[in-house]
Amino acid sequence: MTITRHDEQDQQALQALQALEDDRASVRLRAALAVGTTPDPRFVDKLVERCAVEPEFYVRDMLTWALTRHPVSMTLPALVREVRSERAQARSQALHTLSKIGDPRAWPAITRALLTDTDDEVARSAWRVAVLLVPDGEEPALATTLATQLGRGERETQLSLSRALVALGEVIAPALHTASANPDPRVRTHALATQRLLRDPDTGFEFAVEEAKRVVALGGSGREGQ
Repeated sequence: MTITRHDEQDQQALQALQALEDDRASVRLRAALAVGTTPDPRFVDKLVERCAVEPEFYVRDMLTWALTRHPVSMTLPALVREVRSERAQARSQALHTLSKIGDPRAWPAITRALLTDTDDEVARSAWRVAVLLVPDGEEPALATTLATQLGRGERETQLSLSRALVALGEVIAPALHTASANPDPRVRTHALATQRLLRDPDTGFEFAVEEAKRVVALGGSGREGQ
């Protein structure tokens, strides 16, 4: 029986898909690279599925790259479905991949529920993609939603939120102004630090936070002299 080039390609595709589940991370990494190097529509669902469970960051990053190599017409619907998954990693990785693809048609999938997700990684991914995809005119509403998350989490989460807010520009000023008078000192501190970053993007986040803590400790809201 003659083995055609098509048969060989099918066999290679099957081997690559199987290798994505290998116990060795190095093998999974090479498989993801191979799948991205030779895109095939049959790979999309498997790549998305693997993103939800892959334990190694650098392999997940390669899986995302592989997905970006496939037609958006195929990846976008699969990723939009995935952001509604019950598995937090599935949601966060799908959002991360959508940010890499950058297609504005994904915007309706970036819901308030994702922007306020209880899982920090999901929320951070949602903030990044939302700022990237927000349509003209929707920025103030997005800023208001993001501001409800001020004071949340540890340093990395707060830094991600501040960066997302600052990326929206001056439209965030009213939301930060309101948050700077919040009764929760963590919210006030984070709001003041973000205000400082908006005024002076070269200010380091740590410095902005420490400065904001001093203001809050003295009982101020940062509005004095504004």
